[in-house]
Amino acid sequence: MFSVTVRNHVMVAHSLPGEVFGPAQRLHGATYAVEATFRGPELDGHGMLVDIGAAAEVLKGVLADLDYRNLDDLPEFAGVTTTTEVVARHVTDRLCERVRAGVPAGTDRVSLVSVVLHESPTAAAGYERAP
Repeated sequence: MFSVTVRNHVMVAHSLPGEVFGPAQRLHGATYAVEATFRGPELDGHGMLVDIGAAAEVLKGVLADLDYRNLDDLPEFAGVTTTTEVVARHVTDRLCERVRAGVPAGTDRVSLVSVVLHESPTAAAGYERAP
């Protein structure tokens, strides 16, 4: 299985309702280092799974919808606790939509999309699925 991984970051605000979240119940900021990996069994005639530059632009576009936003105010997160895992699933789902639409080029060879959000140097959460 081949893979192409691109990285970026996103800065958001949110609150996590529920006593289990302690002080994170209050509105706070988070900066996630985001890693997106595209996997597939075959390369094209140029020896590529997907173009790394194009994949980086697709990730940048998906994250732009969240960057400097309060997730509590976004309709797609209404009634949802925006844990790191939930945000990772959201980013993965948006990337899979792009892959199904053929963006970036070559995504017909992509069989798995994986996203990891690093919330600190020592903690991360992720989600992966087939497009």
